[in-house]
Amino acid sequence: MTKAPATTAPPLWEQHRAQLEAYAEAEVNYDITRQSEYTSETGWRIDDYATELPPEAPGPPEPNGTFAAAQEVLRRYSFPPPDLITGIFQPEGPLEKRIMLLRARFLFFTFWFGVRVSGVTDEPARDTPAGPERVWGYGYRTLTGHFERGQIDFTIHKNLNTGAVEFRMHAVSQLGQIRNPFYWLGFKLFGRMLQRRFARESLRRMREQVDAILLEEHGMPQPAATGASLAQQSVTRANS
Repeated sequence: MTKAPATTAPPLWEQHRAQLEAYAEAEVNYDITRQSEYTSETGWRIDDYATELPPEAPGPPEPNGTFAAAQEVLRRYSFPPPDLITGIFQPEGPLEKRIMLLRARFLFFTFWFGVRVSGVTDEPARDTPAGPERVWGYGYRTLTGHFERGQIDFTIHKNLNTGAVEFRMHAVSQLGQIRNPFYWLGFKLFGRMLQRRFARESLRRMREQVDAILLEEHGMPQPAATGASLAQQSVTRANS
């Protein structure tokens, strides 16, 4: 008796196509015209996290080097911890204005949220006190229905003078409107812990995935980054 061939499940973005399409016209759930007013003094959390990645030679990013590897990881949004956050999106679509369906898991709960890429950063030589930096990345904003409101930006920086490469995360956030009182209490009690876990594990996974790409490209481990941030998932600034 011949066995029927095993069927392959469609990719997640196809399974959740209707939800993605529903978010296409969704509004951002906070007033982006007042974003310059969103500070810790006005009740918003401002967080900055960074970790060093394997350095390159000084000058523009190498075609198969650390910077390019980190770009690949960022584009596919594979660095967040999958047991906490999974990003679902149409992979062939443009990065600009990308809609992502976020599957968030906590304890035995699963939540679904929508975000939209707010812009792509692409600067060949940003002027900084440490010297010119090649900077690339993107950010996304929370959409209606999200339990939080705000924006998070992910960027890769290469110092063109020294060759140092760094992955940074900058977030502006506030607890959003949660109608279910049980969920509200849960996010009030555990939301900050989950934010920090997301940041800590995202930095670690970025390093691991960049190392794996470099190993595949070059056939040998790349030189490790130096400094406290590699070992400690350097938290540059995170307000309470």
